[in-house]
Amino acid sequence: MSDSATLAAAEAPPPATAASPLARIYGQPLTQLPLDLYIPPDAMAVMLDAFEGPLDLLLYLIRKANVNVLDIPMAPLTEQYLVYVEAMRSQNLELAADYLVMAAMLIEIKSRMLLPRPKVDAGDDAEDPRAELVRRLIEYEQMKLAAYGINELPQAERDFEWVEVWVEKTLLRRLPEVSVLDLQNAWLGILRQARLHTHHMVQREELSVREHMTLILRHLRDAGGFVEFGELFDPQQGAPVLVVHFLALLELAREHLVEMTQVEVFEPIYLRLSDERSESRQTTA
Repeated sequence: MSDSATLAAAEAPPPATAASPLARIYGQPLTQLPLDLYIPPDAMAVMLDAFEGPLDLLLYLIRKANVNVLDIPMAPLTEQYLVYVEAMRSQNLELAADYLVMAAMLIEIKSRMLLPRPKVDAGDDAEDPRAELVRRLIEYEQMKLAAYGINELPQAERDFEWVEVWVEKTLLRRLPEVSVLDLQNAWLGILRQARLHTHHMVQREELSVREHMTLILRHLRDAGGFVEFGELFDPQQGAPVLVVHFLALLELAREHLVEMTQVEVFEPIYLRLSDERSESRQTTA
């Protein structure tokens, strides 16, 4: 809340002599004021210090008098405060309401300090009537200093301006490479599925890695695109066939005949043929 003290011209200046005109209008000297000129009492208002409330005014008076906030002289402080409130109330009674409440508190504290204090025990300290006021002033000053520090920080559109720059560029999406750990986890998942379909019949079976390489290439060629890793294995064929099939897949990867991709970490692994020439050469062999 901004407060102002109004200064009005008390009397009109005496008539000026010819040597010192009051003013010049269009180059012509004005030696006498017009008789019908009316100057209102509040023609000139001078803005003095602005305060945000009664605590702000009290803190200003204390710092101006250079006194310790823990030992406030209530008599001169109350007198200065009442002078200010009286000047402000003559301008705007509604705005002075909060200040009148503080004035009543100051008068009460001043009166309590003039009265004799009751006797207290040797180990107890007498309560200071100013304690509550001092506490509020210290808290207010801390908040005011914190607000001042925040206001000193750089602020947009006051200390600097935002600048937006549009940059057009094409981003190449790079898919993560398949790590050995991802391949191992996928293989362990196939083995867990195979154990659910195992039986105890022991038999000898000759399996060809080259034959399974051809089966994998044929499967990928018929799919015509990406094939999920688990689709290349049939858990019902048993663990021996799955092992040979997996070795065939590793051999194809070593010879760069198949390509493994993965969209994100822990996502399914997909396979596809590297190129048609490698596929044709492997099928012929």
